[in-house]
Amino acid sequence: MPKRLILALAALLLVPPLRAQAVQRDSLLNRMIGHWVLRGPMHGKDVVHDVTFQWVLGGEYVEMHEVSRERTAAGAPAYEAIVYLVRDPHTGGYGALWLDNTDYNAFYPGGKGLAPASADSIALVFTYSATDSFHTTFAYDRATDTWTWRMDNEDARGRRPFARVTLTRES
Repeated sequence: MPKRLILALAALLLVPPLRAQAVQRDSLLNRMIGHWVLRGPMHGKDVVHDVTFQWVLGGEYVEMHEVSRERTAAGAPAYEAIVYLVRDPHTGGYGALWLDNTDYNAFYPGGKGLAPASADSIALVFTYSATDSFHTTFAYDRATDTWTWRMDNEDARGRRPFARVTLTRES
């Protein structure tokens, strides 16, 4: 065997195999992982929802599954949502794709929210039109290991509260 071929084969054996790049999980999103109970006023009434956050798709996204304990006459949850949260490794900002049972609209752009990077909060804005948007802010309290979740409607009349709820870990 020629000396060059032997050297080339030896060099290939010394090169480590290619591996998928390890996903760097965002520490703030990581604090969401687990089972939570949402409680507080939402759209004019007190609600209780069960909320689960888990890493999915190889740790690239956090999936939130929210289910109200209130039921419809048919026995289905009055509200249910699946949300995908992600931190953009290039900008450091956050993104969300919100899917729920209140509006079936073939992935309407208003279901996509964006938020700038922040220390212990994720302030998503879902833009419906030039004048209408929805603000969803998750704020983490390190001292109590809880999240507050503020939701506001905004339109030409201004910004109005929709919900002021708290997420506590399910025990």
